[in-house]
Amino acid sequence: MSGEEATSKDPARRRFTRASLKDFALPVVIAVAAAGIGIASIANGLASRDQAGQDNAAQAAPTLPRCEVPDRKSQVPASGALFGVNLDLHAKPLSQYAADLGHKPAVSVSFAGFPYTAEEKAHLDQAVTQIRADGQTMLLTLEPMQGLGAVTDEAVAALAADLASFNDDGVPVIVRFAHEMNGSWYPWSQQPAAYVDAFTRMAKAVHSTAPGSSMMWAPNYGGGYPFAGGQYEAKRDTADFTALDTDGDGTVTMADDSYAPYYPGDDAVDWVGMSLYHWGAKYPWGENELPEANKFKDQLTGNYVGANGDDSLLPDFYHVYGQDHGKPVAIPESAALFAPGTAGAAELDIKRAWWEQLFSPDLATGFPQLKMINWFEWDKNEVEVKGRVDWTVTNTPAVREAFTAALPDWFRYGPAESCQPG
Repeated sequence: MSGEEATSKDPARRRFTRASLKDFALPVVIAVAAAGIGIASIANGLASRDQAGQDNAAQAAPTLPRCEVPDRKSQVPASGALFGVNLDLHAKPLSQYAADLGHKPAVSVSFAGFPYTAEEKAHLDQAVTQIRADGQTMLLTLEPMQGLGAVTDEAVAALAADLASFNDDGVPVIVRFAHEMNGSWYPWSQQPAAYVDAFTRMAKAVHSTAPGSSMMWAPNYGGGYPFAGGQYEAKRDTADFTALDTDGDGTVTMADDSYAPYYPGDDAVDWVGMSLYHWGAKYPWGENELPEANKFKDQLTGNYVGANGDDSLLPDFYHVYGQDHGKPVAIPESAALFAPGTAGAAELDIKRAWWEQLFSPDLATGFPQLKMINWFEWDKNEVEVKGRVDWTVTNTPAVREAFTAALPDWFRYGPAESCQPG
């Protein structure tokens, strides 16, 4: 789930992000993050490679450097943050996005069910090939749509072996397993004991088998917790409900900790993540509205009080998990809503107001554990607004020019040159 839908107190306002994004068909979606080269070098390199043709590329491949996948801890930048993008590959190939951005992507987000099908595995193999050529790291979101009972030891072992193979092919992987587990809309929702067990078993297998892979824990933003009325809401008089009642008052509300019951522990978790979007000033979404000042920081730290409600009861996600637990913090998805053909603020004004919050030098200095930010680069129909939303920043020339000019020097991008498996 992404953005202000998490702040909604009305179950009818819940945003089932992956349902609207993929209609639960779970196609693989590739997103990219990158690490440091010039615009002309990227564009020229990509154009030369594409023009050479497949035969010439095959002949040139042996001259590429050997891919070297560092261990999971070394993949976290010592300073600054990886910049990434959730990209609609049906609309734009990875190489074109890199040329538009002026930087070659390095972290790619893919989606698959778990256990994944043979077709999904083929998609992941294709993603590895693309990432090796035009990126660096895969951020793999796994969705156990059959429920946590399907996360068997056999399935976990098979995943770990696949990740080791991806690493051997030159692609590090960050596994975002069963994200938004504190919501009420997924088959793995609000089952803290079963979730923690599944996550820790997967982490143990991944850590022992695929040293170039790591685990990301990514709850939903807690505004609106416990998201009452969802299909998978924890039921009263169950062990799950008792575990979620962290203040022991017999109810589960925003006064309870919306994150801690689901935390699998420091040994299992390598990254923590939370997606934050600007959907508008208040529900119902769909109007083109500028984001409030400091909205991104306030939501990340549990201090938001504004048009979307009072979320000041929430824990400070960044300081608890980034500082106290010492984990690198990721924003796996972020963007600002612009609905073409709708009245209100202009596209560039809305998006620039949001990315200025994400790109702020104060964010880099005040939040040193923030190590990844991914932009959601899709132009698609959204159920919540009953129409089209253009989240992109590279499709409109004026927006692209302003966005690329604003990219801060504390972002880390991917290598200029592709590599080949050893």
